[in-house]
Amino acid sequence: MMGAQENITAELSRWTGEEVAVAWRLDRKGVASGWCRLRDAASILPAARALANLEGRLSMVTAYLPKAAKRTGVREIAYHFDLDGATLTIGLELPMEGAQIPSLTPIFRNADWNEREFMELYDIKVTGHPDPRRLFIDESIEPAAFERLIPYSTFSNGASGKALWERVMADNAREETP
Repeated sequence: MMGAQENITAELSRWTGEEVAVAWRLDRKGVASGWCRLRDAASILPAARALANLEGRLSMVTAYLPKAAKRTGVREIAYHFDLDGATLTIGLELPMEGAQIPSLTPIFRNADWNEREFMELYDIKVTGHPDPRRLFIDESIEPAAFERLIPYSTFSNGASGKALWERVMADNAREETP
């Protein structure tokens, strides 16, 4: 796998035009995972093209707020790719205000759902997305409902679905009251 890891790193650097350092680890069962960060959100598109060229596939995309997000004004997003059984996670920092990323949907069709969630729940603008319609929340509710109303720890608790929806609806009612 070492040759493949070096090839992945070289291809990411070549396609993005920046020196990409990937930290690779093997778990006790021999499964490889790599982690890297890109300096610029626009670099994710050429990185995705490089990984598609290597016959990789997009597994998942995760947006999250680190503990220091309010202090630093930075959110994070992580793209998880499968490359012949190895997982590569590419992390990016995005500003809390005016966050934008290019859509990977033209390269990886399965990016569609994650990107639409980001636009709806986290107010991350996904440029070039072919279908930016909302998935769940009514158009009358302001974007970024999760960031404004629901701490991630509450959201991740599966038993909180009803309470979450009630908070969203209560906030929406307050916004509509003159």
